[in-house]
Amino acid sequence: MTGGLITEDYINTFIDRALEEDVQDGDHTSLACIPADARTKAKLLVKDDGVIAGIELAERIFKKVDPTATIELFKKDGEAIRYGEIAFNVECNSQALLKAERLVLNTMQRMSGIATMSNRFKFEVEDLPVTILDTRKTTPLLRFLEKWAVKVGGCSNYRYGLYDRIMIKDNHIDACGGIQEAILEVNKYLEINDLKLPITVEVRNLVELHKVLAVGNVDRIMLDNFEVPILKEAVATIGERFETEASGGVNIYTVREIAKSGVQYVSVGALTHSAMSLDLSLKVVK
Repeated sequence: MTGGLITEDYINTFIDRALEEDVQDGDHTSLACIPADARTKAKLLVKDDGVIAGIELAERIFKKVDPTATIELFKKDGEAIRYGEIAFNVECNSQALLKAERLVLNTMQRMSGIATMSNRFKFEVEDLPVTILDTRKTTPLLRFLEKWAVKVGGCSNYRYGLYDRIMIKDNHIDACGGIQEAILEVNKYLEINDLKLPITVEVRNLVELHKVLAVGNVDRIMLDNFEVPILKEAVATIGERFETEASGGVNIYTVREIAKSGVQYVSVGALTHSAMSLDLSLKVVK
């Protein structure tokens, strides 16, 4: 479902903490004016065009606040949506519905915006042999939601954190004293600690690329902020020896030309850091 190391307990804990943040000692407005046993039906109204995401999470949230809640789905995660459509109807305890409303909307709007952005990038390169990856440029503590939405939109997750892949970047290289030194130290560290993690190394120019090719001992070479002609040269130089990835300044207008260079992966921070939330609304059916 969400990939990575996300578990059912992780999702349930997120829902509990999010509700605690919003509700604290009670939704006093609803407690004051709505009978405890009242039940309400509401619709999730779409107010933007895009790709829907977060429906599965919304179901879990409603079931958390009211185990008797019933949901009638008209859309599934990853499907296209149009203004004016209804994604689902929910019927549950009225106080519970209003307790969950903002959490459902906040998560679905954010996830749907990311899924929509991801789907646009996927569409731009769908006929090319390239994989679009997300990055760690996510909202703290919401990474699992945002990476979930990337997958719903049709792109792929890269590493989930600092713990599941070695990525030697410019600051590591400069702090270590050089790119070859950093690669050798990383390999020594993995051997000493009996760790088996894939290694990506970032190169900033062709000089650094040739230094990496001389020392080897990596899995992927990330070509950072290369102009397309130089990127094509770099990809051809690497050949089949290592996986290739392009990164840096990738946007919806440049991704296709970058992908046409022959690079295998393109990492795009914009999938998460630049996605605009979709407008969704939960309206009581009178």
